Amino acid sequence: MASDIEIARAATMRPIADIGAKLDIPETALIPFGRTKAKLDGDFLATLSDKPDGKLILVTAINPTPAGEGKTTTTVGLGDGLNRIGKKTAICLREPSLGPCFGMKGGAAGGGKAQVVPMEDINLHFTGDFHAITSAHNLLAAMIDNHVYWGNKLDIDLRRITWRRVVDMNDRALRSIVCSLGGIANGFPREGGFDITVASEIMAILCLATDLEDLQKRLGDIIIGYRRDKSAITARDLEADGAMTVLLKEAVQPNLVQTLENNPAFVHGGPFANIAHGCNSVMATTSALKLADYVVTEAGFGADLGAEKFFDIKCRKAGLSPDAVVVVATVRALKMNGGIAKEDLGNENVDAVTKGCANLGRHIENIKQFGVPAVVAINHFTADTPAEVQAVKTFCADHGVEAILATHWADGSAGTEALAHKVVELAESGQAQFAPLYDDDLPLFAKIEQVAKRIYRADEVLADKSVRDQLHRWEESGFGHLPVCMAKTQYSFSTDPGLRGAPTGHSVPVREVRLAAGAGFIVAICGEIMTMPGLPSVPSATKIGLDDNGQIDGLF
Repeated sequence: MASDIEIARAATMRPIADIGAKLDIPETALIPFGRTKAKLDGDFLATLSDKPDGKLILVTAINPTPAGEGKTTTTVGLGDGLNRIGKKTAICLREPSLGPCFGMKGGAAGGGKAQVVPMEDINLHFTGDFHAITSAHNLLAAMIDNHVYWGNKLDIDLRRITWRRVVDMNDRALRSIVCSLGGIANGFPREGGFDITVASEIMAILCLATDLEDLQKRLGDIIIGYRRDKSAITARDLEADGAMTVLLKEAVQPNLVQTLENNPAFVHGGPFANIAHGCNSVMATTSALKLADYVVTEAGFGADLGAEKFFDIKCRKAGLSPDAVVVVATVRALKMNGGIAKEDLGNENVDAVTKGCANLGRHIENIKQFGVPAVVAINHFTADTPAEVQAVKTFCADHGVEAILATHWADGSAGTEALAHKVVELAESGQAQFAPLYDDDLPLFAKIEQVAKRIYRADEVLADKSVRDQLHRWEESGFGHLPVCMAKTQYSFSTDPGLRGAPTGHSVPVREVRLAAGAGFIVAICGEIMTMPGLPSVPSATKIGLDDNGQIDGLF
């Protein structure tokens, strides 16, 4: 079979106005970026509020492994499958970050015959949303140091500036820096650093804002640092919120593209789930729910991160109520969770599959805690044997859920018909009784414990007195009602990335907490997780270039 990029390049894309017409979007409501990409006009979105919502389906997965799980691919394939069986369906995905594209993950537009296109555009600069977020973030950073340089009227304590800079690239050399060196003309030297753009609070804000007015309010609420008396200083205090909103006025509008089967796809926003809340924008999801009968969306990494944050942050904040969940697993990934090395995954090993299913079982149990019915999608690889597939089906049946083999990577929508019918059955059954994991009025540290103990199955949360005291201060300042956003390795239920399967009896160390007042959550940074990733020893960038015909090669 051809490579992902070859399949995408051979696709017959329809004009974006035709894709919009499938959702009854008038051409005048589309702001085109070429022939195959468009943004939805904000005035049009405002007219949708009185329409009923469609059914919301979340696609999540087991903990990721180098073997691959295919969550985005399954989201695309399921969306195409639902359209195939006559359900008016849209999918909602996040935009890929340049960091992973040039790092180790590669692109994030699906794979095989289940992709969103134009794949190269989506994986690279797309409609410029990430660049706008980077610019708005760094404008605020520049205004902070400029304010200090010109007399510091707000009495910002240089030791307590919390607003870092961002760039959409994996660059470990920028994690910790000293800025303003070079003499009096360059300002006051201080310590600082960079995060990757997807970790920016502005990315989270863009993905949780409901309209331009809400966007500016949230931007103004950003806390950039503190005075010596520890009182907070906001972006609004610096009068930066207006200019930041101007930079984001187009970026906040959802992007419309298409799948290989010419079905509508909203691709908008891109917070990572291991350091942010891992979901596409609220504006894209809520708009899609007004325009389609079914909306399929995904949340990043495993269900312990992406799904938990989708439920406890996005759904809580946006008033969303999901109707069904699809948990994606592969035989290969389950074998890795069962202790098999990557080079041995091609050999049949039913015992390893069964052992690795403990990880899948834990995710199924966690989803049930939120009151939403689930189905397991076995994302098929050609080396999977019937006995291995049956082992997964048997395990799932013993846990009260059905596992369905899905061959969308090779067969497109024809490979997800059975899955689509099961999703419709669950969504229409009325079984969903969604509720977040914890109440708003629970103390902040207790919220962290709820996630650690009920989702990760940890015995305890370890935190220094300084962390606990900071949480208490935020509660006293009126932020105690906020949900928590756990920043943790995606590879394990624990904070040890090498501990696969379904570990118990471990501890979750919280080394730092950050207040994202504009986004509306508290970030708990656990273990060794970094908000600025580094490149691997052989980055994907070494394989990306232009071929003799001027076409991109090596992007997958």
